Amino acid sequence: MNNNGISQMKKILVTGGTGFLGSHLCEQLLTVGHDVICLDNYFTGSKSNIRHLLDYSNFELVRHDVTFPLYIEVDEIYNLACPASPVHYQHDPVQTTKTSVHGAINMLGLAKRTKAKIFQASTSEVYGDPAVHPQPESYWGNVNPIGPRSCYDEGKRCAETLFFDYHRQHNLRIKVARIFNTYGPKMQPNDGRVVSNFILQALSNQPITIYGDGSQTRSFCFVDDLIEGFVRFMNSSDDLTGPLNLGNPGEFTVKELAENIIEMTGSSSKLEFLALPEDDPKQRQPDITLAKESLNWEPKVKLKDGLKQTIEYFEQLLNESNM
Repeated sequence: MNNNGISQMKKILVTGGTGFLGSHLCEQLLTVGHDVICLDNYFTGSKSNIRHLLDYSNFELVRHDVTFPLYIEVDEIYNLACPASPVHYQHDPVQTTKTSVHGAINMLGLAKRTKAKIFQASTSEVYGDPAVHPQPESYWGNVNPIGPRSCYDEGKRCAETLFFDYHRQHNLRIKVARIFNTYGPKMQPNDGRVVSNFILQALSNQPITIYGDGSQTRSFCFVDDLIEGFVRFMNSSDDLTGPLNLGNPGEFTVKELAENIIEMTGSSSKLEFLALPEDDPKQRQPDITLAKESLNWEPKVKLKDGLKQTIEYFEQLLNESNM
């Protein structure tokens, strides 16, 4: 805050800014008046997610791949660049690891040079198929280092290592958030995530494909709640580095999610059970005690309320594609 009690406006870089989370974050930062540089190479992001922001005088869109160095002046960096769904990160696993590791090195180097505060979008995947439930930040995880999901899991774990080493060695101001399943408008229809898959299948009255018997659990956080957590974490004391779990502790089975979506869409879809993919976690639920105590943050949006907005978004997408 300055002497007039007005928040100081900053120049903020958002990598992966045209993606699902990045586009929501850019919008939120612009709303409060910051200068936002949205950076993306469009591997999984979409310009359509941020088209409505192009008229903002304090918004700049840059095409760039974080695996190459970047030379700009910024006050804060949100490093969100990385494909985050199995369909996309397994498509080119070597590039996925490079994005997590080289991307972290390049963004940390930029933060070191400009003395910027830097936020890392890590993931609940660092816990692997957890033997501890729910997962606190102190849990070291149960990860297969050589499986088909390892490019993402281990890439993000290595990025966390780099962030804490830069913090210890160069006194960098870091924020490391471990993000649990998030959903909402602007999800990609083809990303293979369970919420978008089920909604599109239900709206098309196609069979809803469940991998395994549907008893595996997930915790679904609505995107608005998550972005609020990002901003609160970034604006918190420099002593709070993380890692910090951000997600919704409300736990549902995958089968319950499918049944909810069928009911809410009025779909005639039936459930179809397929083989469970390798290393698919059986349980995933965040312990958000630290976020509650340190940020006074917890999710507010109930699953059905968030699903309603997400279903409306996909209905609109389908209507536009049929026009």
